[in-house]
Amino acid sequence: MGLRGLAYRLYERRLEASLSPQAIPRHVGVMCDGNRRWARSAGLADVNGGHQKGADKIFELLQWCQESGVEVVTLWLLSTDNLARPATELDPLLRIIEDTVRELATQNWHLNPMGALDLLPAGTARALKDAGEVTANRTGLLVNVAVGYGGRREIADAVRSMLQMHATKGTTIEELAEILDVEHIAEHLYTAGQPDPDLVIRTSGEQRLGGFLLWQSTHSEFYFCDAYWPAFRRVDFLRALRSYAARHRRFGS
Repeated sequence: MGLRGLAYRLYERRLEASLSPQAIPRHVGVMCDGNRRWARSAGLADVNGGHQKGADKIFELLQWCQESGVEVVTLWLLSTDNLARPATELDPLLRIIEDTVRELATQNWHLNPMGALDLLPAGTARALKDAGEVTANRTGLLVNVAVGYGGRREIADAVRSMLQMHATKGTTIEELAEILDVEHIAEHLYTAGQPDPDLVIRTSGEQRLGGFLLWQSTHSEFYFCDAYWPAFRRVDFLRALRSYAARHRRFGS
């Protein structure tokens, strides 16, 4: 290890030592952004090299989260808008996601696929559902894998599910209007029963939500990192946790 590497390790340890276990977020959402730009900056002719590098980074992130005491992680891997990309670009990305999800299912984590799975190719949807079923009884880190996900679509799906449930009970629209509140909708979100994200991290320097966890992130803290997702380091993660711990959260304002 050179002098620069030693200094990096010392800084990383100092960051880690400064974090109080009481200030660790329970739920961290991550917008894994910048795979394509990383590939171009690395001189790769095929952007799928960036997607694969980004997929490999997921395993590192989840290990960091587990070590830090995070309980829930939501990973946004593919948006509903991304599904409109040309097949020559989308198909290889979907294969990488399928392989990644299968590998994640071999770890001691509980995977929860979330998104409009009906919009995905049958093979991709099956891989996600299988991973959810195989890991359903695990008590380790809960990992929400958002593929074919869009925040507006999630809310629409939640409302649709709520209406269908009440229709089977014979509840009229007028009766439902009398009792409807935010909790009724929250019970039908993809993340129903989970704590809302305390911290949302977005890589690649972009500073916008883009539709990620629109309902759940109302009171979240946000951390925007300039690094492209494949280049996201443990020190970047620890800086995000330090930033979160230093904030005074104001719920409702």
